[in-house]
Amino acid sequence: MKRLLLVIVALVVLGALALAFLASRKEAAQEAEAERPVKAPTRVTVVNGATVITLDETSRRASGIETAPVAPAQYRQELRAYGAVLELTRLTELFNSYAIAKAEVQTARAKLAASRTAYERARTLYKEDQNVSLARVQEAEAAFRSDEATVSASESRTETVAATARQEWGAVIAKALVERDPLITRLMERKEILLQVTVSPDVALTRPSTTAEVQTGKQSRATARLVSPAPRTDPKIQGASFFYVVPSGAGLVPGMSVVVYLARGETIAGAVIPGDAIVWWQDRAWIYRRSAPDAFTRVPIATSQPASGGYVVPDLPAGSEVVTRGAQLLLSEEFRAQIRVEE
Repeated sequence: MKRLLLVIVALVVLGALALAFLASRKEAAQEAEAERPVKAPTRVTVVNGATVITLDETSRRASGIETAPVAPAQYRQELRAYGAVLELTRLTELFNSYAIAKAEVQTARAKLAASRTAYERARTLYKEDQNVSLARVQEAEAAFRSDEATVSASESRTETVAATARQEWGAVIAKALVERDPLITRLMERKEILLQVTVSPDVALTRPSTTAEVQTGKQSRATARLVSPAPRTDPKIQGASFFYVVPSGAGLVPGMSVVVYLARGETIAGAVIPGDAIVWWQDRAWIYRRSAPDAFTRVPIATSQPASGGYVVPDLPAGSEVVTRGAQLLLSEEFRAQIRVEE
């Protein structure tokens, strides 16, 4: 009887241990299942080398992603050139030297006119009735000849200054200096800034555009006006050079180096991309363009043509929809997808 009781107790204990073991395994399996990462639905794919993100309307609204059609704009191909803001100390010196030489010419001519009159009067009186001595006539003639020489020397100095100006600054600026053209006045008063714009030596440019765009900030430009070809090139670039003037309000000061864009070729159609639609990655600008009702493709764009609030992009049809709000979220979604793939 005791033996039977011991067997029953042993069976009960073994059963309890078995139930406890099974319960612990079930609990461990449940915990492991709970800790397993949830696999999110794939939203990022690569189609023909382009990254495409698929988001339904509900997901877009929840993330605050907005799109808008781009506005049309005219775009003209541009030639990149290099500008140097010139110091005008030398031009000012020539301007003052010419003004002084011109004043000396006027003074000398006035003295010459007086001495010529005195000489002719003395000679006439001497011929008529000998009321004036020969010595007096000779003195008057000497003064007259001296004033003639002074006028000739003064005129030679003005011609030398003008020739120097032509050699250093070209015919157009030299003529403006000689004639006291308003261009020179604006330059002297720093109402306008003079730029020397030089193209690459491999570019053959004989007729530059009458206007140019000077890069004054990341998204700002100032319009420059062509003055003339420059008589010398920039020794650092060795290409064709031209003088342009730009309003002083552009924030340029002598000694600065700037990038200048010269219009070239025919005008083509493009679109304005707002600045909020652009994301920067790997030192390039990108936008997300709607390629399907629920799909957005990341495409690179050029930022060489700033516009009000953004950039003008060629070869992008007007009316194309781009992500104007939440583009950075889409780029982050790409990175998350890459991390999941690596894990």
